[in-house]
Amino acid sequence: MSSKRILFTGGGTAGHVIVNLALIPEFLSQGYEVDYIGSHAGIERQLIESMDGVHYHAISTGKLRRYMSKENLKDPFKVLKGTIEAWNIIRKKKPGVVFSKGGFVSVPVVAAAWMNRVPAIIHESDYTPGLANKLAIPFAQKILATFPETMKYLPEGKKEYLGAVIREELFTGDKAEGLSLCNFKNTKPVLMVMGGSTGSRKINESIRGQLDTLLPKLQIIHICGKGNIDSSIDRTGYVQFEYVTDELKDLLAATDYIVSRAGSNAIFEFLALRKPMLLIPLSKHASRGDQILNADSFVAQGFARKLEEEELTEESLFREIAALMNEKSKILKNMENYQSQEVKDRVVELLQAHEK
Repeated sequence: MSSKRILFTGGGTAGHVIVNLALIPEFLSQGYEVDYIGSHAGIERQLIESMDGVHYHAISTGKLRRYMSKENLKDPFKVLKGTIEAWNIIRKKKPGVVFSKGGFVSVPVVAAAWMNRVPAIIHESDYTPGLANKLAIPFAQKILATFPETMKYLPEGKKEYLGAVIREELFTGDKAEGLSLCNFKNTKPVLMVMGGSTGSRKINESIRGQLDTLLPKLQIIHICGKGNIDSSIDRTGYVQFEYVTDELKDLLAATDYIVSRAGSNAIFEFLALRKPMLLIPLSKHASRGDQILNADSFVAQGFARKLEEEELTEESLFREIAALMNEKSKILKNMENYQSQEVKDRVVELLQAHEK
């Protein structure tokens, strides 16, 4: 008797992969065959291919731009090619259900699942659905929302509010191990700074420009993005990483405060781990504005402070970090009211209930 099979998709940024990383081990442990469709060169490839037991399939994918570009003329053909490739993979592998986290690569996969009559479930992390998920929604059986406010943007009969799927391994971090990884002492609070999976030049420059004022009060873990380490800086209490995977749980256990972009998956993980955060969302010039809405929701609930990208300077960053430290006890009290639901179990339940 053949084992059950499930197919995951999502990519482009780490945020479109993290939830899949949380769910895949659940299905592997239950004996499922697990396939993953991603792009040829996206971050999902390096994150997923390192997982034992997952069959990774790369397809062609176009970038769905909201602005004028010569590439827009080529992209429909890339998406069409990717849809045909995904259709062939799904027809051959015969998964019982498809789970999509969004991103450009997911559109041809969800469409191909519909063409093969395989049910697909989409998880929308952000406050408002992204363009890729908007295009994929008509082909999906169900759309799951992270923010309760998102429900008003989703079609009746398909939507369900669940909350965030948190990776369980993040709760297993060891503070002493995290401090040891950085060669830090347990005598000063730790600030973690990150600018998303690709890093942020402006955040990186601002934090480095304030090391003289911050280091007397804090130890700093700086996750600065690929190729963004400044090897000329060698300061006690300041450590740089391009990107962190396995060590993240220990580094987070050692962390007292976080400066971060406002991607949904990341900020809900910080909330679940009770980490006061200063959010610097991507501006509307660099995105569709979803991170601003995410940050505003967290500020309104008393979980975070926010600093607009346009207002980010070395001085404003220092001022906001100081304010965050002053508000620590109030933010932690607000965070106590947030109870992380058994969201992951509900997603697994839904996927199994929709299996063909």
